[in-house]
Amino acid sequence: MDDLHGKTALVTGAGRGIGRAVAAALARAGSHVAINYHTREKEALETLALVRETGQQGVLVQADVSNSSETAEMIRTVERELGRVQILVNNAGIVLQKGLHEITEQDWDRVLAVNLKSAFLVTQAVFQGMRELHWGRIINISSVAAQTGGITAPPYVASKAGLWGLSHSYAALLVKDGVTVNTVAPALIETDMLREIKADPGRIPVGRFGKVEEVADVVLMLARNGYITGQTINVSGGLYFS
Repeated sequence: MDDLHGKTALVTGAGRGIGRAVAAALARAGSHVAINYHTREKEALETLALVRETGQQGVLVQADVSNSSETAEMIRTVERELGRVQILVNNAGIVLQKGLHEITEQDWDRVLAVNLKSAFLVTQAVFQGMRELHWGRIINISSVAAQTGGITAPPYVASKAGLWGLSHSYAALLVKDGVTVNTVAPALIETDMLREIKADPGRIPVGRFGKVEEVADVVLMLARNGYITGQTINVSGGLYFS
């Protein structure tokens, strides 16, 4: 397993929930962490404090990662403050809870932009640096909904399924460059997003919601492992068997 000490990691949507847990886990493993957020500065500052408690460097980078110019400026800031991104966790996402007849074209565009386009934009901005270092880890946070349909609206499900294809493509194209690309697909994890959709833990075979730290454990494993690429790992409490 690779040593992550001194590596630079960027976690999008790291102000709370899974993103916060991932940022903290990477810092405990020795990485310096750039914490991306869009509007929730207070929560992002709390994540930054967790990173710095480990003794590692951390930096806040505010950006709408579905916007190419803001993404480019974010990467310039990270490189100036921490160095080239070696570990990228595309975690930024929003959920949509609407009835089928209520979904609009604007809903579709916004969800696909935040959940899928953002992963494309940030990956495009960092993969060349990883190639030059001949070492990189790209980890996309999808959802079990991509496999099961889930309980959320179709734009969310489609965006999370799209992350699979995106991961497979980059994995195949970067496999000779020392860069691995994988997907983590959580099910019902205890986050603010989960509270928004009012999910029932009884749907999960293990009988409880997952913890953000359990997702972060898998992300950390993928960051350390140079032999796993092009894979999706379900963190689902037995909801879906692949």
